[in-house]
Amino acid sequence: MTGQPASLANVVDLLRRAHQGGPAADETAALPHVTSLDEAYAVQEGLYAALGHPPGVAPYWKSGAPTRSDAMRHAPLPVAGVRPSGSGVEGLHLRHRWIEAEVALRIARELTPEAARRVTPHDAHAVVDAMCVSIELVDTRWAGGRSAPPLLKVADLVVHGALVLGDFVPFASRRWEEQECRVRIGAAEARAFRGSLGIGDPAWVLPEWLRHLTRHGASVPAGTVVTTGTWCGLLDAAEGDRVVAEFPGIGSASVQL
Repeated sequence: MTGQPASLANVVDLLRRAHQGGPAADETAALPHVTSLDEAYAVQEGLYAALGHPPGVAPYWKSGAPTRSDAMRHAPLPVAGVRPSGSGVEGLHLRHRWIEAEVALRIARELTPEAARRVTPHDAHAVVDAMCVSIELVDTRWAGGRSAPPLLKVADLVVHGALVLGDFVPFASRRWEEQECRVRIGAAEARAFRGSLGIGDPAWVLPEWLRHLTRHGASVPAGTVVTTGTWCGLLDAAEGDRVVAEFPGIGSASVQL
């Protein structure tokens, strides 16, 4: 973790070992060293590099907030855990299998920092060329699980476990308040949700997310993908379950746990 304080490098190493199948990380040892959002994001960047990713803007991200009045949080997603619909979770060291059904967006063209600063919620749709149904497996490497402090959740890639992507289709603006989402976990009946994304429109994340990606002067490559928040809350699944998420009019995605 070049250029970072030794204390943050130690937090990165705790998380790296947990990501790679080691023991859960002790948040009581890390919390004194991660006391600001900037430090949490510094740990994120160090962890992403420690997991073997090259420098530069990551190709896959998560971004979002419970509502438009809440602060957005963002995280790069390890590429080994980004898989096509129908995949399993082989090779991933998952401690939990929490499910979120989401819509992912794909950036249409390269965006420089200057271009990213010009994107507003009103014209954000113009920088997207495609969308797909996605299933995020939410997980945490902290021993405290869901009760881990918020900054440590950010440091741990915003508690990301894996991302399954359905087929991309051309992006078209919709009446998102009428959009239905259906989720089936194992043999249980499918659960239906309608207009249930807290921020209303998936593209709402784009302006702040793009500014986050370009804050150090990098451009965002065409084809960069971001998943934009849950429509179903956080649902429990178990090893062996098959999970299917469907958004009528957009598509579906499935994963075998």
